[in-house]
Amino acid sequence: MAHPKSRISKQRKRKRRTHQKLDIPQIAVDTTTGESHLYHRAHWYEGKLYYKGRLVIDQEEE
Repeated sequence: MAHPKSRISKQRKRKRRTHQKLDIPQIAVDTTTGESHLYHRAHWYEGKLYYKGRLVIDQEEE
């Protein structure tokens, strides 16, 4: 069974674990619809799909 050659100190262990944290997702507001959405993601609004303020898919036409 593998085991470390020397003991890892508490400080070294805690420094490594500081990178494991949750980030708050960035939320943008669409200029066309005023709807909140995640950055770099398309979002649905009233049966239409918008990306970067532009209409991509219109469900009513299909």
